[in-house]
Amino acid sequence: MFKLLIAVDGSDPARRAVEAAARLAQAIPDLDAVLLNVREGAGYHGTLPPFDFEAVEQAQRHRQAQLLDAALAHAQASGLGRASAQSAVGAAAPEIVRVATERGVDQIVMGTRGMTALGGLLLGSVAQRVVHLAPVPVLLVR
Repeated sequence: MFKLLIAVDGSDPARRAVEAAARLAQAIPDLDAVLLNVREGAGYHGTLPPFDFEAVEQAQRHRQAQLLDAALAHAQASGLGRASAQSAVGAAAPEIVRVATERGVDQIVMGTRGMTALGGLLLGSVAQRVVHLAPVPVLLVR
C-alpha cells in the first residue's frame, strides 16, 4: 500500500494538490490518502472573557470540519476513493511533518502559492519548510 498525506487549506493550490494525488491513484491502485488540515489555535491575549475565547475556538473547529468535509468530497469526486480526513492544531509545517511521520506516509502532497525561492525564504513559506523538515518526498503542486 502506498500512503499519501495531502495538506489542504481550502485554497485553489490545495484543490489542485488533491487532483494531482487522484491522478497518482490512477497509476497506483493500492493508494491510501489522508487529507490533513492544520489550524492555529485561538490565541488568548487577555482581552476576551473566557466564554468568548471558547466561542472563537468552537467556531474555528467548526470551520476546520467544514473545510475537511469539502476537501474529502472533492477528493472522492476526483477519484481518490480511499481517502480519510484528519485535523491538527499548531504551526502548519511541523504539524504536517509530525502527522506524516505518525501515519507512516510515503509522500506528502501540497499546494504552493507560487512564490519564488527567495520570496518563500523571506516569507517563511509553509511548503518550503515542509520540504526542509520532511523525511519523505514532497510533491508541490502549483
